[in-house]
Amino acid sequence: MDGQIQIFLNRLSYTAITIASLTLLLLFLQTPETCVPPESPHKPHLKFPKSSCDYSPRELVPIDKKNKRLWSTKFWQKKVNSYIQFFKQIQDLGLLHNNSKVVCVSAGAGHEVMALSDIGVLDVTGVELIDSPPLVSRADPHNLPFFDHVFDLAFSGHLAEALFPSRFASEMERTVRPGGVCLLVVEQCGNDEVREIVGLFRNSRLIRSSNVTLTGLPMTSVIMRTKRSS
Repeated sequence: MDGQIQIFLNRLSYTAITIASLTLLLLFLQTPETCVPPESPHKPHLKFPKSSCDYSPRELVPIDKKNKRLWSTKFWQKKVNSYIQFFKQIQDLGLLHNNSKVVCVSAGAGHEVMALSDIGVLDVTGVELIDSPPLVSRADPHNLPFFDHVFDLAFSGHLAEALFPSRFASEMERTVRPGGVCLLVVEQCGNDEVREIVGLFRNSRLIRSSNVTLTGLPMTSVIMRTKRSS
């Protein structure tokens, strides 16, 4: 009796496996109903990625074409124009010139790099943990790959996101020549917070701080000059 039960259970298992296999095969071969073919006359505005419908490879878009699309958006242009107005104020103070060598630390996608180039600054370098060519190269803001004193001005709008703010600040100072400028924009703050920020820059003195509007947000700019060698 036990043997007959075992034979029955084996047959039941084989049948279940066969049914499951056929079901999976049908599901694999069947195109999902939610997948709208690109040629669909009913909803031509809905186009799913080709790879989810017919397994054809997705088109590779060249980086210059991607950049052209990105840079032509109103959002991008608005942010760049905001940075342009900000850097023009720095020019008016006599702290930024067309022949200045500038590094933008934690430059993100490169809005500030493009803005500086647009106002005529000829030598601008942008660095970030993730590169965004051709505007921004990959580098660790806490360990900048530059010699000492090679820039006239170092700019950053992302000190608050730094893992090690004191190291971040010291690297900005290290790469700026004696008498050069370290320029920051931070979330709008008062004098006590400004003093704390300046305290991170042990080889610089505060020139001025002021409230500004940048990319539509209330910010505080902090301008410091690195100390000259004695």
